[in-house]
Amino acid sequence: MANSNAATGGRLHRAVGFWGLMFLSLGSIIGSGWLLGALTTAVIAGPASLLSWVLASVMLGVLALVHAELGAAYPIAGGTARFPYFAFGPLVGFTAGWMSWLRSVMISPIEVEATLSYSDRIGWVHDRVHILHPNGTLTPAGLVIATCFMLLFTIINVLGVRLLSSTNSVTVVLKTAVPLLTAAVLMSLAFHGANFTAGGGFAPYGAHGVFAALPAGVVFAFLGFEQAIQLAGEARDPQRDVSRAVIVAMAIGTAVYLLLQVAFIAALQPSAVSHGWASPVGKGNFGPYATLATALGAAWLAIVLYADAVISPAGTGLVYMAGAARLSYAMGRQRVLPRPLAGVGRRGVPVLSVLLAFVVGELAFLPFPSWQALVSVVTSAAAVMYAFAPVALHALRVRDSGRPRPYRLPAGSVLAPAGFVFANLIFYWSGYQADWKLAVTVLFGLGVLAATRRGIPVGDRGALRWRSAAWVWPWLVGLLVICRFGRYGGSHALPAWWDLLIVIAFSLAVHYCAVRLALPPDAVDTAVRGERS
Repeated sequence: MANSNAATGGRLHRAVGFWGLMFLSLGSIIGSGWLLGALTTAVIAGPASLLSWVLASVMLGVLALVHAELGAAYPIAGGTARFPYFAFGPLVGFTAGWMSWLRSVMISPIEVEATLSYSDRIGWVHDRVHILHPNGTLTPAGLVIATCFMLLFTIINVLGVRLLSSTNSVTVVLKTAVPLLTAAVLMSLAFHGANFTAGGGFAPYGAHGVFAALPAGVVFAFLGFEQAIQLAGEARDPQRDVSRAVIVAMAIGTAVYLLLQVAFIAALQPSAVSHGWASPVGKGNFGPYATLATALGAAWLAIVLYADAVISPAGTGLVYMAGAARLSYAMGRQRVLPRPLAGVGRRGVPVLSVLLAFVVGELAFLPFPSWQALVSVVTSAAAVMYAFAPVALHALRVRDSGRPRPYRLPAGSVLAPAGFVFANLIFYWSGYQADWKLAVTVLFGLGVLAATRRGIPVGDRGALRWRSAAWVWPWLVGLLVICRFGRYGGSHALPAWWDLLIVIAFSLAVHYCAVRLALPPDAVDTAVRGERS
């Protein structure tokens, strides 16, 4: 049985079982996205927002299955940073890990922002404590409350993975029960079937609306399925449990979000959407389900929803801080971030990495005004992060074919390239305005990598494997150019549908080129064995 005492030898403490892993992924999936996603997507796509959820579930489902095979075959902490490292070397591993870390470290403050924004709409709270300025930024009082949330996340994380898992499991039960209760109550009180063709028909904004809704909250809602993989280094039986946890969490999350979208559309007053979907619950309403519940005479449900507006985002923020810490821990072990980040405390927790996540999260409260302000950027970062996984899987199947794979992706030779295409399409749909900002953060990250390596003696630096990384820069620059001329925040120079064909063709070319440039088998084996040394 795994050691239940403090970690020894600087290793993480293996203390999490299947249910803990599954709840970690599900707890990340069900966060502020369920409170805000239905309204946001309905405004952009109308009733066809249902297609947005289905499309996202299929695309991210493939990516989840890719991660499930990788997580079971290579059960290590911070897997999204290390799978590309095994296949392509430190430079690619750092780029993937940097994107993953940025995404994870920003979600904790985003979830806190969602909690405070929701709470500020409660009359008795707003009358006593001014949390937000009119432009959505935090007041001094709001910043204090936000800091208290971040401190709570930090303390729970520092006290150990067992407490983290137990705390998260309790909150996830509530986080899942409340959305299901909400959907059931709304559909029992009002089900206006005509709403699904109101305001211009089922798809009033066409396919463009369906695609545009994906980065506006749909993909963001599904983010987090990989959290079980980030903590695989602390799983008791990772080969058996990690893949199952990811698959089950994704299936439950998909069912919950589809039910919520159906309930939301059906419960709206027909007069509110008969002429369009610009304002289905009235301007300024930040809590759409609570507004609908009150209008339908279920004020008690509104109270439950406002309580859950604290529990759901806070639980997700807690888990993402843990994931961010494991990523910086992983990159510290790879020597692409400062080595002290890989230090493990007596409770088997990377304490310095947790504290770094707290500090960066605090900085994120200062410049950004609201939940919506970062969703597209975070979605874009997640798309890049997820894109590395299918390429790494395909390359590792070729270069490390003899490794046991407790879970094997069906039709991997087809679904791995498809997963890469799906991630690139999500990046494209995120829009040029989000994507160019992300490109700046990549350049900053490379500066961090250069500074880190300068602090390492020349003989200990190791090769960055530039040849195996040669596909990354043409890929990222090429995607950015396509986005610049595309119709999602770009110049609209690319014709509709042709833009998607260009993204697909470009993605497939990059994918197969990347697989050919992967490290040779002996280098892959050395990297994997080095992880266990």
